[in-house]
Amino acid sequence: MANGQWYPPEWPDRIRALADGTLVPVSPKRAATVLLLKDTPAGPAVHMLRRRASMAFAGGAYAYPGGGVDPRDDDRLVRWAGPTRAWWAERLGVDESGAQAVVCAAVRETYEEAGVLLAGPDAGSVVGDTTGDDWEADRAALVARELSFAEFLDRRSLVLRSDLLGAWTRWITPEFESRRYDTWFFVAVLPEGQRTRNASTEADRTVWIRPEEAAAGYDKGELLMMPPTVATLRQLLPYGTAAGALAAAPARDMTPVLARARLVDGEIVLSWPGHDEFTKHVPTRGTAVGGGPGTEREGTAPSGSGGPA
Repeated sequence: MANGQWYPPEWPDRIRALADGTLVPVSPKRAATVLLLKDTPAGPAVHMLRRRASMAFAGGAYAYPGGGVDPRDDDRLVRWAGPTRAWWAERLGVDESGAQAVVCAAVRETYEEAGVLLAGPDAGSVVGDTTGDDWEADRAALVARELSFAEFLDRRSLVLRSDLLGAWTRWITPEFESRRYDTWFFVAVLPEGQRTRNASTEADRTVWIRPEEAAAGYDKGELLMMPPTVATLRQLLPYGTAAGALAAAPARDMTPVLARARLVDGEIVLSWPGHDEFTKHVPTRGTAVGGGPGTEREGTAPSGSGGPA
């Protein structure tokens, strides 16, 4: 049975071009995405959005709120609580300025796309409600880049709560992709009093779904996803509570996952180190590869790209 692996049809040609030196890899842009969790009677659920089918990249695929770093996310005026920037720099494998930018991007994008804000009046509190016309005006200004995140926090006298985030994993889009991202995945628990909503123009649907249910939907070919999305869903399965997953984050390995492509016996073999289920075997000539599930021979199972998921 075909699973829900998203796979761009242009990849085989780009992989061949990379191998023969006619394609020069673009530098990946830094990005962040957040697995927002909450407890339900049946166990933890994660907030996911479905990208509009019209999107050029991963249209129709399920993903998490996230996006690229805004150049202003490393503004030193950002009000900060939780682990220091130096602590985050070591955890994320970047310098302190870069660490602040990635953490800010995670918090900002969660607010922009899900309406959930991991910030509060002080280091021990979090805002309880982010609805209303005034909040929406600020959110829209952030999306339009008319307002920096530092300015937003300062305007509302809020402190970014970096302690509400847990760094979970890191994936880098393959070198043969035209859009490349170096993406840090975080986990966070939905703050009490706040609720999610579909605030993203890139999504046509949002759901709260248990990781095992989402992974099963992918395995059946019912839910389209990229490799990092499926991998993180499976990684959440051992945890019985949202808080349990957040508590486990500091011990997780943050070594970047980067896909590799090589020629073996007339086939392109595409693999993600440490994630054998995503291995793909692509004919080097003649066979068209579609963008939907089950269009080329699988190695052992699922999905598509390492961009923000």
